[in-house]
Amino acid sequence: MTQYDPNNIFTKILKGEIPSHKIFEDDHTLAFMDVMPMVDGHCLVIPKRGSRNLLDADPTVLAQVMAAVQKVARAAVKGMGAEGCQIRQYNEQAAGQTVFHLHFHVLPLRTGDSVKPHVGGMADHAVLARHAELIRAAIEG
Repeated sequence: MTQYDPNNIFTKILKGEIPSHKIFEDDHTLAFMDVMPMVDGHCLVIPKRGSRNLLDADPTVLAQVMAAVQKVARAAVKGMGAEGCQIRQYNEQAAGQTVFHLHFHVLPLRTGDSVKPHVGGMADHAVLARHAELIRAAIEG
């Protein structure tokens, strides 16, 4: 397994070098909209402490990020009017990981929804901002 790269895109988002549509932040985690959503409301939850993925993460970091994943998943379901959600997490290139900073995908879903491939162009930022607001309101509400 390759070493953690502290210059990955998620670290740049954490540093504010790349803008994001934030949903939730605490001392240990950050949640924001995925710019290439597989479904409406697709968001990501990452730890602030660098880990390449689940395989090298400190168990304390995993506990902190999983608490945030649960909070964001509940809010994404409520805010997006979904019936449930899917949580995805990939470890290493062979498993589909493309950004090598531990992260969890939260996909709010309704019966019959199609999940698009995680490729292609970026979503409209106005749409991402609106979805982020709906999910933030569900967290606060």
